[in-house]
Amino acid sequence: MTGISFGITSGVITSLGMIVGMFSATNSKLAVIASIITMAIADGLADGAGQHMSEESEVENGKNVHTHREVWMSTLYTFLSVCGSILSFVPFFLLFPLNTALALGISWGIILLVVFNTLLAKAKKKENAFKIISEHIALAVFVIVASYFVGLLIGKVID
Repeated sequence: MTGISFGITSGVITSLGMIVGMFSATNSKLAVIASIITMAIADGLADGAGQHMSEESEVENGKNVHTHREVWMSTLYTFLSVCGSILSFVPFFLLFPLNTALALGISWGIILLVVFNTLLAKAKKKENAFKIISEHIALAVFVIVASYFVGLLIGKVID
């Protein structure tokens, strides 16, 4: 569950930032699609490796907390959830004009965060779902806004 939770949240928020940043820097459908696919592989592998190291480093009383199998399952689930959540944005950019795809992609990302974090809060039974959802949505909005302005700046500097 840790790998999936981390993977979906990371994949969605990273995707939203990259998509909006590439859009504002290039206004190119090809650049956005290429970036999504490239990021799905690179970020999926990087996050999987990071999760692997994190799981391996958990030690209590000189012994590993997780079995070898648990470490690798967490690695695999992290990779698949990051990669899958990022790739889920591609159809919008293949099927719709860039501005429409951007709006649909942002909406899709927010929906994914709300649905997944609602399920996560229910699974934890102790957490306030509204608190978890609002924190992740606020983070996503911050990333979207920051990425938009960074993209504009890059677009102006390079042009």
